[in-house]
Amino acid sequence: MKFFRGSIILFLLLLNNQLFAQSQENPWVFSVNSSIINLQGDLNEKGINFGLPAISFSRHLGGGISIGAQTSIADVENFSTLYSYRSLDGFAKINLGKGNFIPSLIGGYGFSQFADGLEREGFFPSTETSRTVFGGLGFSIYLSNKLAINLQSTYRSMNENDGFDHLQHNFGISLGFGSNDSDKDGVSDKKDKCPTVPGLKKYEGCPDTDGDGIIDKDDKCPEVKGLEEFNGCLDSDNDGIPDPEDACPNKKGNNEMSGCPDSDGDSVPDNIDKCIDIPGPKENEGCPWPDTDGDGVNDNEDLCKEEKGTLENNGCPELSEEIVKTLNEFGSRINFPANSFQIIGRKTIENLMNIKKLLDENIDGNLIIEGYASSDGEEQYNVQLSLNRAEAVRDYLIKLGVAAERLDVKGFGEKNPLEDNESPEGRAINRRVQFKSN
Repeated sequence: MKFFRGSIILFLLLLNNQLFAQSQENPWVFSVNSSIINLQGDLNEKGINFGLPAISFSRHLGGGISIGAQTSIADVENFSTLYSYRSLDGFAKINLGKGNFIPSLIGGYGFSQFADGLEREGFFPSTETSRTVFGGLGFSIYLSNKLAINLQSTYRSMNENDGFDHLQHNFGISLGFGSNDSDKDGVSDKKDKCPTVPGLKKYEGCPDTDGDGIIDKDDKCPEVKGLEEFNGCLDSDNDGIPDPEDACPNKKGNNEMSGCPDSDGDSVPDNIDKCIDIPGPKENEGCPWPDTDGDGVNDNEDLCKEEKGTLENNGCPELSEEIVKTLNEFGSRINFPANSFQIIGRKTIENLMNIKKLLDENIDGNLIIEGYASSDGEEQYNVQLSLNRAEAVRDYLIKLGVAAERLDVKGFGEKNPLEDNESPEGRAINRRVQFKSN
C-alpha cells in the first residue's frame, strides 16, 4: 500500500508542469454516475455489484488541478452476505490534456462503509466504517462546452479490519458551470480583457504574440518584438521614428522628411528624389529644371521649350525690331472706313500679302495684331470695333496661309491715337492696325 501511494505521488510530481486543466471556463463541475463495486482480496467474492447514484462536486483551481467531494451508494454481496455500501470522500484530480478527450489522475481520502444490518453504537462504528485512501484513473469525453461523459476507476484501500479493499468504477455525465471563457485561455470572460482572443494570465487574458511585454491590442507591431516607447515597434535606423511611420526605416532621417534623409538639402526626401546629390524643386522630383533648347530659359518657364528664344519673351523666339518695323510700315497702309472692320481695297490686300511674305521669310517668332479706332462712337463700342479689325486682319492672313498659332489679337479702342481725332484726316489714320512681336 505504501508503494502504491508513493507511486501516485511521484507520478503527480513528474507530470505537474505538463498538465492542462479542465479550463476555468467552467470551473464548477457536477457529476452524476452509476457505479460498480468490485471487492478485492483472496477471501472475498470478486463479483460485480451495481450502485446508484454516485455524485461528485468539484472546483477547478488552476494548472489542471481540481478538488472536490464525492459520495456513492450501492448494495454489495459477498458470499451471500448483503452489505449496504456508502462512501464519502474528498479528492484531488489532475487533468492530463485538453480538448474533447481529457484523461485524468485522481486520488483522495475519505470513508467507506459496508453495513451488514447489525445495530452498532457510534456515528462511525469502526467495524462498519473505515478510513479510506484511494487513487486511480479516469477520462472525460466532452459533448459540448459544458456537458461530458465520465469514466473513472479507483482502487480504494480501507484501514479497518472489517472493511474490504475494493475497486470502484463510475460511469456517468458531468455538467460544468460558472465563469465563461470564450477564448479558452484559462481566464474567465469576467476577468479577460481580450475575451475573444486566447491570451496569457499575466496579461489578463490578452496575447503578446511577439513577446515584447506589450499586449497585442496595444502593440502597433504585434508580430515584431519592439520597444515600449514606440508602442511595440522597432526603430531600425535609430532616428526616433518608429518603422511603420518611417518612409525610410533603414536610413536615418528626420520628422520633416518622414524619417528619410535629404542628402542634397533641397527639401525633397531621398526616397522620392531622383537627383539625391543635386538640389532641385519638388515639382521636378528633386532634380534641377532642364533647359531643353539651351536658350537660358528653364523648361518650367519656357513657353517654347524646343525653340530658342529670349528671356523677355518667356523663352520663345521673337521677330527682330527691324522686321516688326517693316510690318508696321505695311500695317500703316491698312485703314478702315468709319464704323467698319471689313478688308477692302487693292492696296490693303497688297499690304496684307506683303506681310504674309515677310512672315514666311521669318519663321521664328509670333505676332500680336493690335486693332485701333477713332474717337467716333462710344468707348465700349470702339473697343469692340478695334478688336474686330484686328481679328479681320488675322483671319485674312490665315486665309493667305499664315499659321494661326503665330497670330494673336488685341483691341485698344481709341487709345494711343497717331493723329488728332479732331480732324477727319486724323481720325482716318487712327482707324488702323499695328504689329508687335509676341
